[in-house]
Amino acid sequence: MPMFENFTKTVIKTSGAEIVTVKGGDGPPLLLMHGNPFNHLSWHKIAPRLAKEFTVVCTDLRGYGDSSKPPGGGDHSNYSFRAMAQDQIEVMETLGFTKFYAAGHDRGARVLHRMCLDHPTKVLKAGFMDMLPQHYLLNNVTRQWGKFSWHWFFMVQDYPTPETMMGADPEFFIRRKLSKTDQGTSFFGPEALQDYIRCIRNPEVIHAMCEDYRATFGIDLDMDTADYDAGKRVTTPSLILWGAKGGVGRNHNAAEVWNRYATNIVRTATVPSGHYLQEECPDETYEALSSFFRP
Repeated sequence: MPMFENFTKTVIKTSGAEIVTVKGGDGPPLLLMHGNPFNHLSWHKIAPRLAKEFTVVCTDLRGYGDSSKPPGGGDHSNYSFRAMAQDQIEVMETLGFTKFYAAGHDRGARVLHRMCLDHPTKVLKAGFMDMLPQHYLLNNVTRQWGKFSWHWFFMVQDYPTPETMMGADPEFFIRRKLSKTDQGTSFFGPEALQDYIRCIRNPEVIHAMCEDYRATFGIDLDMDTADYDAGKRVTTPSLILWGAKGGVGRNHNAAEVWNRYATNIVRTATVPSGHYLQEECPDETYEALSSFFRP
C-alpha cells in the first residue's frame, strides 16, 4: 500500500459485514470514514500525517470498496446509517478501542451523525465534513440543491433502473459525478481515482451505493424524524467543517443548520475547496482536523 506506508491492512468481521480496515500510527484512536463513491483511499493525502499524532483507522464502509455487500432490498435496512455505524463501532472494539475520535466526509459524516445519536458515549469528538443532516435537506428541497445533488434523486430510484444505467458506463458516471467544478477530477490522486473506478465497475458496488441512497430516503429519514421530534441531538463535542466553494458553502448556512442538530459545536470552519476537502485541500483539511482532535 504505497499510499498508506506503515499502515496494516486487515478485514474485520462484524455482526453484519466484513470491513476492510487499515490502521497506522500511535496515539489517541481516530476513525476516518469516507463518502460516496469512494473507499478508504480518499484519506491517503492526510491519513499518514495524522498518524504522526494519532492511531488512525480508515475503513471501507459496508457496500463500498472491497468491504462486503450484504443483500439489499426490503426496507434497505442493511444499508442504513445505523447498520454502517454499528460496523464501525465493532471494528474499533475489535482493535481495542471502546472510545475514540471520529471524522467523516459526505456519507461517512452521515454514518458519524447516526453513530453519535446511537452511541453517544463512544465518540469523544466528532468531525463532520461537508455534510448537512438529511433530515434538514429532505425536508427543505430546493431547485438549486436538487440540480446540484442530482445523483440523490437518480440513485434512489427503484432497482434496476439506476444500476443498469450506471453499469452501462461506470467510469463515465463516476467521473461525471466527481466533476463538480471546472477542475474536474484533476486534484484526485491518480492511483486513488483509478481504484475508485475499479470498484465502481463491480455491479455489486453499484447496487450497494444505490441501496445506501434508498435507505436514506426511507428508514434513515424515519429514524432521524423520530429522534428530531423527540428532541434528540448530537451532544458530542463537534467540528463542522466544509468547503467554501462547494454546495454546502455556496447554498446553505451550514453553522445555522447544524445548530438545530447538535448542542456542543466547538468549532465551525471552512477550507478553500469544493466538496472533496481532503483531496482538493489536504493541507488545510489536515490542519483543521489535527488541531481539533489534538488532546
